[in-house]
Amino acid sequence: MIDMTQQAAPAVATPPAPGSRQTDGRTIRRPLVLRLLARPEVGVFLGAVAVFVFFLVMAPPVRDGSSMANILYQSSTIGIMALPVALLMIGGEFDLSSGVAVITSALTASMLSYQLTLNVWVGVVVALVVSLAVGLFNGWMLVRTGLPSFLVTLGTFLILQGTNLAVTRLVTHNVATDDISDMDGFDQAKAIFASSFEIGGIQVKITVVWWLFFAALATWVLLRTKYGNWIFAVGGNKDSARAVGVPVTFTKISLFMLVGFGAWFVGMHQLFSFNAVQSGEGVGQELIYIAAAVIGGCLLTGGYGSAIGPVFGAFMFGMVQQGIVYAGWNPDWFKTFLGVMLLGAVLINLWVHRTATRR
Repeated sequence: MIDMTQQAAPAVATPPAPGSRQTDGRTIRRPLVLRLLARPEVGVFLGAVAVFVFFLVMAPPVRDGSSMANILYQSSTIGIMALPVALLMIGGEFDLSSGVAVITSALTASMLSYQLTLNVWVGVVVALVVSLAVGLFNGWMLVRTGLPSFLVTLGTFLILQGTNLAVTRLVTHNVATDDISDMDGFDQAKAIFASSFEIGGIQVKITVVWWLFFAALATWVLLRTKYGNWIFAVGGNKDSARAVGVPVTFTKISLFMLVGFGAWFVGMHQLFSFNAVQSGEGVGQELIYIAAAVIGGCLLTGGYGSAIGPVFGAFMFGMVQQGIVYAGWNPDWFKTFLGVMLLGAVLINLWVHRTATRR
Protein backbone atom coordinates (compact mmCIF):
# COMPACT_ATOMS: atom_id res chain seq x y z
CA MET A 1 0.00 0.00 0.00
CA ILE A 2 1.22 3.38 -0.90
CA ASP A 3 1.25 5.77 2.03
CA MET A 4 -0.74 8.78 0.84
CA THR A 5 0.27 10.95 3.79
CA GLN A 6 3.19 13.26 3.58
CA GLN A 7 5.06 14.65 6.50
CA ALA A 8 6.06 18.27 6.16
CA ALA A 9 9.73 18.93 6.64
CA PRO A 10 10.46 20.97 9.75
CA ALA A 11 10.84 24.64 9.01
CA VAL A 12 14.31 25.98 9.45
CA ALA A 13 14.37 29.43 10.97
CA THR A 14 16.86 31.72 9.33
CA PRO A 15 18.33 34.08 11.89
CA PRO A 16 18.34 37.73 10.91
CA ALA A 17 21.53 39.17 9.62
CA PRO A 18 23.69 40.79 12.27
CA GLY A 19 22.72 44.39 12.84
CA SER A 20 19.34 44.08 11.11
CA ARG A 21 16.04 44.71 12.90
CA GLN A 22 12.61 43.45 11.90
CA THR A 23 9.93 46.07 12.30
CA ASP A 24 6.29 46.50 11.50
CA GLY A 25 4.17 49.60 11.14
CA ARG A 26 3.71 49.83 14.89
CA THR A 27 7.40 49.84 15.80
CA ILE A 28 8.89 52.10 13.15
CA ARG A 29 10.77 54.93 14.83
CA ARG A 30 9.42 58.21 13.55
CA PRO A 31 11.83 60.82 12.22
CA LEU A 32 13.14 63.40 14.68
CA VAL A 33 11.40 66.25 12.83
CA LEU A 34 7.99 64.60 13.20
CA ARG A 35 8.62 63.86 16.85
CA LEU A 36 9.50 67.51 17.43
CA LEU A 37 6.44 68.67 15.53
CA ALA A 38 4.32 66.46 17.78
CA ARG A 39 5.20 68.78 20.65
CA PRO A 40 2.44 71.44 20.90
CA GLU A 41 4.85 74.21 21.92
CA VAL A 42 7.25 73.92 18.96
CA GLY A 43 5.19 75.98 16.53
CA VAL A 44 4.58 78.85 18.94
CA PHE A 45 8.24 78.85 19.99
CA LEU A 46 9.28 79.42 16.40
CA GLY A 47 6.59 82.10 16.07
CA ALA A 48 7.77 83.84 19.24
CA VAL A 49 11.34 83.88 17.95
CA ALA A 50 10.18 85.35 14.64
CA VAL A 51 8.14 88.10 16.36
CA PHE A 52 11.04 88.87 18.71
CA VAL A 53 13.53 89.20 15.84
CA PHE A 54 11.05 91.28 13.84
CA PHE A 55 10.67 93.89 16.58
CA LEU A 56 14.39 93.85 17.36
CA VAL A 57 14.91 95.04 13.79
CA MET A 58 11.88 97.33 13.45
CA ALA A 59 11.87 98.86 16.95
CA PRO A 60 15.39 99.67 18.23
CA PRO A 61 14.17 100.62 21.76
CA VAL A 62 13.27 96.95 22.26
CA ARG A 63 17.00 96.20 22.50
CA ASP A 64 17.20 98.14 25.76
CA GLY A 65 17.05 96.08 28.97
CA SER A 66 14.34 98.20 30.57
CA SER A 67 12.16 97.79 27.47
CA MET A 68 12.52 94.04 27.62
CA ALA A 69 11.57 94.15 31.30
CA ASN A 70 8.37 95.98 30.34
CA ILE A 71 7.65 93.39 27.67
CA LEU A 72 8.12 90.56 30.14
CA TYR A 73 5.85 92.34 32.62
CA GLN A 74 3.05 92.72 30.07
CA SER A 75 3.52 89.08 29.10
CA SER A 76 3.38 87.92 32.72
CA THR A 77 0.03 89.57 33.47
CA ILE A 78 -1.42 87.68 30.51
CA GLY A 79 0.58 84.51 31.04
CA ILE A 80 -0.40 83.92 34.67
CA MET A 81 -4.05 83.65 33.62
CA ALA A 82 -3.29 81.90 30.33
CA LEU A 83 -1.80 78.93 32.22
CA PRO A 84 -4.95 77.77 34.08
CA VAL A 85 -7.04 78.67 31.03
CA ALA A 86 -4.77 76.39 28.97
CA LEU A 87 -5.13 73.53 31.46
CA LEU A 88 -8.90 73.97 31.31
CA MET A 89 -8.79 73.86 27.51
CA ILE A 90 -6.69 70.69 27.56
CA GLY A 91 -9.44 69.31 29.77
CA GLY A 92 -11.95 70.07 27.02
CA GLU A 93 -13.57 73.26 28.35
CA PHE A 94 -13.03 77.03 28.33
CA ASP A 95 -14.08 79.94 30.50
CA LEU A 96 -15.56 83.19 29.16
CA SER A 97 -15.86 84.69 32.64
CA SER A 98 -12.12 84.71 33.45
CA GLY A 99 -11.59 88.36 32.44
CA VAL A 100 -14.30 89.89 34.61
CA ALA A 101 -13.53 87.37 37.38
CA VAL A 102 -10.17 89.12 37.79
CA ILE A 103 -11.97 92.41 38.50
CA THR A 104 -14.49 90.70 40.78
CA SER A 105 -11.62 89.44 42.90
CA ALA A 106 -9.94 92.84 43.11
CA LEU A 107 -13.21 94.63 43.89
CA THR A 108 -14.04 92.17 46.66
CA ALA A 109 -10.69 92.62 48.39
CA SER A 110 -10.71 96.40 48.02
CA MET A 111 -14.26 97.19 49.10
CA LEU A 112 -14.36 94.70 51.95
CA SER A 113 -11.13 96.03 53.43
CA TYR A 114 -11.92 99.71 52.95
CA GLN A 115 -15.60 99.81 53.84
CA LEU A 116 -15.19 97.68 56.98
CA THR A 117 -11.79 99.18 57.91
CA LEU A 118 -10.10 95.80 58.02
CA ASN A 119 -6.57 94.66 57.43
CA VAL A 120 -6.20 94.22 53.66
CA TRP A 121 -5.23 90.58 54.16
CA VAL A 122 -8.79 89.88 55.29
CA GLY A 123 -10.00 91.20 51.95
CA VAL A 124 -7.35 89.17 50.12
CA VAL A 125 -8.44 85.92 51.77
CA VAL A 126 -12.16 86.60 51.23
CA ALA A 127 -11.42 87.45 47.57
CA LEU A 128 -9.69 84.08 47.20
CA VAL A 129 -12.76 82.31 48.59
CA VAL A 130 -15.04 84.25 46.22
CA SER A 131 -12.85 83.47 43.21
CA LEU A 132 -12.71 79.76 44.02
CA ALA A 133 -16.48 79.80 44.55
CA VAL A 134 -17.00 81.27 41.07
CA GLY A 135 -14.89 78.49 39.60
CA LEU A 136 -16.74 75.91 41.67
CA PHE A 137 -20.07 77.24 40.43
CA ASN A 138 -18.97 77.09 36.79
CA GLY A 139 -17.70 73.54 37.14
CA TRP A 140 -20.69 72.34 39.13
CA MET A 141 -23.16 73.81 36.64
CA LEU A 142 -21.28 72.19 33.79
CA VAL A 143 -21.24 68.66 35.19
CA ARG A 144 -24.75 68.84 36.64
CA THR A 145 -26.52 70.19 33.57
CA GLY A 146 -24.32 68.90 30.75
CA LEU A 147 -24.51 72.32 29.11
CA PRO A 148 -21.56 73.48 27.00
CA SER A 149 -19.01 75.52 28.92
CA PHE A 150 -19.60 78.32 26.43
CA LEU A 151 -23.16 78.82 27.71
CA VAL A 152 -22.40 78.28 31.39
CA THR A 153 -19.47 80.71 31.50
CA LEU A 154 -21.19 83.23 29.24
CA GLY A 155 -23.94 83.41 31.85
CA THR A 156 -21.35 83.82 34.62
CA PHE A 157 -19.61 86.51 32.58
CA LEU A 158 -22.81 88.57 32.36
CA ILE A 159 -23.64 88.03 36.04
CA LEU A 160 -20.19 89.14 37.19
CA GLN A 161 -20.03 92.08 34.79
CA GLY A 162 -23.34 93.47 36.03
CA THR A 163 -22.57 92.73 39.68
CA ASN A 164 -19.17 94.43 39.47
CA LEU A 165 -20.72 97.66 38.21
CA ALA A 166 -23.87 97.64 40.35
CA VAL A 167 -22.29 96.72 43.69
CA THR A 168 -19.37 99.12 43.26
CA ARG A 169 -21.69 102.02 42.50
CA LEU A 170 -23.96 101.03 45.39
CA VAL A 171 -21.14 100.80 47.94
CA THR A 172 -18.76 103.55 46.83
CA HIS A 173 -21.21 105.78 44.91
CA ASN A 174 -18.63 105.68 42.12
CA VAL A 175 -17.47 103.33 39.36
CA ALA A 176 -14.12 102.78 41.07
CA THR A 177 -13.03 101.68 44.52
CA ASP A 178 -11.29 103.90 47.06
CA ASP A 179 -7.51 104.11 47.52
CA ILE A 180 -6.36 101.50 50.07
CA SER A 181 -2.62 102.31 50.01
CA ASP A 182 -2.62 103.65 53.58
CA MET A 183 -4.36 100.65 55.15
CA ASP A 184 -2.83 98.01 57.40
CA GLY A 185 -1.20 95.14 55.54
CA PHE A 186 -0.99 96.95 52.21
CA ASP A 187 2.81 97.07 52.05
CA GLN A 188 3.17 93.37 52.85
CA ALA A 189 0.58 92.39 50.24
CA LYS A 190 2.16 94.68 47.65
CA ALA A 191 5.53 93.00 48.23
CA ILE A 192 4.02 89.65 47.27
CA PHE A 193 1.73 90.62 44.41
CA ALA A 194 3.09 93.84 42.88
CA SER A 195 6.65 94.58 43.96
CA SER A 196 9.77 95.00 41.81
CA PHE A 197 13.39 93.97 42.23
CA GLU A 198 16.57 95.07 40.52
CA ILE A 199 18.78 92.99 38.22
CA GLY A 200 21.77 94.75 36.71
CA GLY A 201 20.20 98.14 37.27
CA ILE A 202 16.92 97.10 35.61
CA GLN A 203 13.64 96.97 37.54
CA VAL A 204 11.84 93.65 37.06
CA LYS A 205 8.29 93.04 38.29
CA ILE A 206 7.68 90.17 40.69
CA THR A 207 4.90 88.90 38.43
CA VAL A 208 7.56 87.71 35.96
CA VAL A 209 8.94 85.38 38.65
CA TRP A 210 5.47 84.15 39.60
CA TRP A 211 4.66 83.57 35.92
CA LEU A 212 7.71 81.36 35.36
CA PHE A 213 7.13 79.55 38.65
CA PHE A 214 3.51 78.76 37.79
CA ALA A 215 4.58 77.62 34.30
CA ALA A 216 7.14 75.21 35.76
CA LEU A 217 4.60 73.92 38.28
CA ALA A 218 1.91 73.43 35.61
CA THR A 219 4.38 71.60 33.35
CA TRP A 220 5.34 69.25 36.17
CA VAL A 221 1.68 68.58 36.96
CA LEU A 222 0.82 67.80 33.35
CA LEU A 223 3.79 65.55 32.64
CA ARG A 224 4.61 63.92 35.97
CA THR A 225 1.42 63.49 37.99
CA LYS A 226 -1.73 61.39 37.88
CA TYR A 227 -3.79 64.56 37.85
CA GLY A 228 -2.06 65.60 34.63
CA ASN A 229 -3.07 62.30 33.04
CA TRP A 230 -6.63 62.91 34.17
CA ILE A 231 -6.65 66.32 32.46
CA PHE A 232 -5.58 64.85 29.13
CA ALA A 233 -7.99 61.94 29.52
CA VAL A 234 -11.13 63.99 30.21
CA GLY A 235 -10.22 66.36 27.40
CA GLY A 236 -9.72 63.54 24.93
CA ASN A 237 -12.86 61.55 25.73
CA LYS A 238 -14.59 61.96 29.07
CA ASP A 239 -16.74 58.83 28.66
CA SER A 240 -13.71 56.64 28.02
CA ALA A 241 -11.89 58.37 30.88
CA ARG A 242 -14.78 57.65 33.25
CA ALA A 243 -14.85 54.03 32.11
CA VAL A 244 -11.24 53.52 33.21
CA GLY A 245 -11.75 55.15 36.60
CA VAL A 246 -10.79 58.79 36.00
CA PRO A 247 -12.77 61.11 38.35
CA VAL A 248 -14.21 63.25 35.59
CA THR A 249 -16.42 65.40 37.82
CA PHE A 250 -13.60 66.23 40.22
CA THR A 251 -11.18 67.00 37.37
CA LYS A 252 -13.57 69.32 35.55
CA ILE A 253 -14.59 71.26 38.66
CA SER A 254 -11.01 71.56 39.93
CA LEU A 255 -9.87 72.96 36.57
CA PHE A 256 -12.48 75.70 36.76
CA MET A 257 -11.35 76.42 40.31
CA LEU A 258 -7.76 76.72 39.07
CA VAL A 259 -8.98 79.43 36.70
CA GLY A 260 -10.58 81.08 39.73
CA PHE A 261 -7.24 80.96 41.55
CA GLY A 262 -5.52 82.59 38.57
CA ALA A 263 -8.19 85.31 38.47
CA TRP A 264 -7.62 85.96 42.18
CA PHE A 265 -3.87 86.26 41.78
CA VAL A 266 -4.03 88.64 38.82
CA GLY A 267 -6.77 90.62 40.55
CA MET A 268 -4.57 91.07 43.62
CA HIS A 269 -1.73 92.23 41.39
CA GLN A 270 -3.93 94.86 39.78
CA LEU A 271 -5.28 96.06 43.12
CA PHE A 272 -1.88 96.44 44.78
CA SER A 273 -0.30 97.94 41.67
CA PHE A 274 -2.84 100.75 41.26
CA ASN A 275 -4.31 100.94 44.81
CA ALA A 276 -7.85 101.07 43.35
CA VAL A 277 -9.92 99.21 40.75
CA GLN A 278 -12.23 100.35 37.94
CA SER A 279 -15.35 98.19 38.08
CA GLY A 280 -15.93 98.13 34.32
CA GLU A 281 -12.57 96.64 33.41
CA GLY A 282 -11.84 93.04 32.43
CA VAL A 283 -14.31 92.76 29.55
CA GLY A 284 -12.52 91.23 26.57
CA GLN A 285 -9.52 89.97 28.54
CA GLU A 286 -10.95 86.45 28.55
CA LEU A 287 -10.44 86.35 24.79
CA ILE A 288 -6.80 87.36 25.24
CA TYR A 289 -6.23 84.51 27.70
CA ILE A 290 -7.93 81.98 25.44
CA ALA A 291 -6.04 83.27 22.39
CA ALA A 292 -2.71 82.97 24.24
CA ALA A 293 -3.54 79.35 25.04
CA VAL A 294 -4.62 78.61 21.46
CA ILE A 295 -1.52 80.27 20.02
CA GLY A 296 0.42 78.17 22.53
CA GLY A 297 -0.80 74.98 20.89
CA CYS A 298 -3.94 74.07 22.87
CA LEU A 299 -6.78 72.72 20.77
CA LEU A 300 -10.35 73.93 21.32
CA THR A 301 -11.45 70.29 21.11
CA GLY A 302 -9.39 69.39 24.19
CA GLY A 303 -6.95 66.61 24.98
CA TYR A 304 -3.91 68.31 23.45
CA GLY A 305 -1.59 71.06 24.59
CA SER A 306 1.09 71.99 27.10
CA ALA A 307 1.88 74.57 29.75
CA ILE A 308 5.04 75.79 28.00
CA GLY A 309 3.19 76.76 24.81
CA PRO A 310 0.99 79.40 26.51
CA VAL A 311 4.15 80.93 28.00
CA PHE A 312 5.42 81.64 24.50
CA GLY A 313 1.90 82.66 23.44
CA ALA A 314 1.73 85.24 26.23
CA PHE A 315 5.22 86.44 25.36
CA MET A 316 4.11 87.02 21.76
CA PHE A 317 1.19 89.12 23.03
CA GLY A 318 3.43 91.19 25.28
CA MET A 319 5.99 91.55 22.52
CA VAL A 320 3.44 92.82 20.01
CA GLN A 321 1.68 95.08 22.52
CA GLN A 322 4.85 96.85 23.58
CA GLY A 323 6.69 96.45 20.28
CA ILE A 324 4.07 98.49 18.42
CA VAL A 325 4.57 101.31 20.91
CA TYR A 326 8.37 101.16 20.73
CA ALA A 327 8.21 101.12 16.94
CA GLY A 328 6.16 104.33 16.99
CA TRP A 329 3.20 102.76 15.18
CA ASN A 330 -0.46 103.49 15.80
CA PRO A 331 -1.48 101.28 18.78
CA ASP A 332 -4.95 100.95 17.27
CA TRP A 333 -3.43 98.22 15.09
CA PHE A 334 -2.72 96.06 18.15
CA LYS A 335 -5.92 94.01 17.92
CA THR A 336 -5.38 93.58 14.18
CA PHE A 337 -1.97 92.08 14.87
CA LEU A 338 -3.48 89.80 17.49
CA GLY A 339 -6.16 88.61 15.08
CA VAL A 340 -3.59 87.80 12.41
CA MET A 341 -1.43 86.01 15.00
CA LEU A 342 -4.39 83.98 16.24
CA LEU A 343 -5.52 82.86 12.80
CA GLY A 344 -1.97 82.10 11.77
CA ALA A 345 -1.35 80.09 14.92
CA VAL A 346 -4.55 78.07 14.50
CA LEU A 347 -3.63 77.18 10.93
CA ILE A 348 -0.05 76.32 11.88
CA ASN A 349 -1.20 74.20 14.85
CA LEU A 350 -3.65 72.36 12.60
CA TRP A 351 -0.93 71.64 10.04
CA VAL A 352 1.55 70.61 12.73
CA HIS A 353 -0.97 68.30 14.39
CA ARG A 354 -1.87 66.60 11.11
CA THR A 355 1.76 66.28 10.06
CA ALA A 356 2.82 64.86 13.42
CA THR A 357 0.05 62.23 13.46
CA ARG A 358 0.40 61.21 9.81
CA ARG A 359 1.73 57.64 9.42
